[in-house]
Amino acid sequence: MAISLQKGQREAIDAPKFTIGLGWDTNTSSTGAAFDLDASIFIMGDNKKLVADEFFVFYNNLKSPDGAVEHTGDNLTGAGDGDDEQIKIDLSKIDSRVSEICVVVTIHEAENRRQNFGQVRNSFIRIADAGTGADILKYELEEDFSIETAVEFGRIYKRDNKWKFEAVGAGMKGGLQDYLNKYN
Repeated sequence: MAISLQKGQREAIDAPKFTIGLGWDTNTSSTGAAFDLDASIFIMGDNKKLVADEFFVFYNNLKSPDGAVEHTGDNLTGAGDGDDEQIKIDLSKIDSRVSEICVVVTIHEAENRRQNFGQVRNSFIRIADAGTGADILKYELEEDFSIETAVEFGRIYKRDNKWKFEAVGAGMKGGLQDYLNKYN
């Protein structure tokens, strides 16, 4: 049974290989434009900055250079139940400079399409054991992000040689470039 987390809660990840599943449903857009939410991964060192540009994993760079982080591809619609996008993590391959993995979801062309996370519901991040497929933990975003166009769902970080997950749930009015500016 998965541990259900609240915002700010932290929990150890005892599986060296796991899958991050991200899911959401969108309300019918009043603008008539389809929603395209994108998961991005920022792989950072102790300085809270990308280890190198190639350690930014997203729909145009699906794998980190060390092979530890792999995005399974962009879901353009978010239709259907379950995970809308997945990221596979293998901590046994992680570059020694890495101490944090930040998971962000942005709305593609949110400003042009007049879309925000207030129009998104049932958002969650879950971590499942890669071997068994069983959920280890899950965090459901329950806040109404009515002006935010990007949300940091959670982060995986290393403390005392152990990996932990923190349920962040922090929204930002901005997009992928704003996170790149923050973490680069």
